[in-house]
Amino acid sequence: QVQLVESGGGLVQAGGSLRLSCAASGRTINNYPMGWFRQAPGKEREFVAAISWSGHIIYYADSVKGRFTISRDNANNTIALQMNSLKPEDTAVYYCNAGRLVLAAYTPDFWGQGTHVTVSS
Repeated sequence: QVQLVESGGGLVQAGGSLRLSCAASGRTINNYPMGWFRQAPGKEREFVAAISWSGHIIYYADSVKGRFTISRDNANNTIALQMNSLKPEDTAVYYCNAGRLVLAAYTPDFWGQGTHVTVSS
């Protein structure tokens, strides 16, 4: 089992930035691809970004490409999501996860509780 705890959410104006962090415990994340999903009010949960265990392979949803950056620090068992040029449509609960990456498809297996991000216009 991997326990994941997100932090860094909050309220920000459109155009601003936030950095989300995710701390893992229970197992080292070294062998796990990691990622972020989000769920906006009234919408289904959607993929945001994923990163391979080595950090060499990264995927982004088209909606965040060029604005968000996912990174990982295996030595400290953490991952991060730097979010720049935020838009009101980025408002959502953001979930950190650990999972599998097979043939460019990322499947989460473990989830954090989520952190709220609100972007005001």
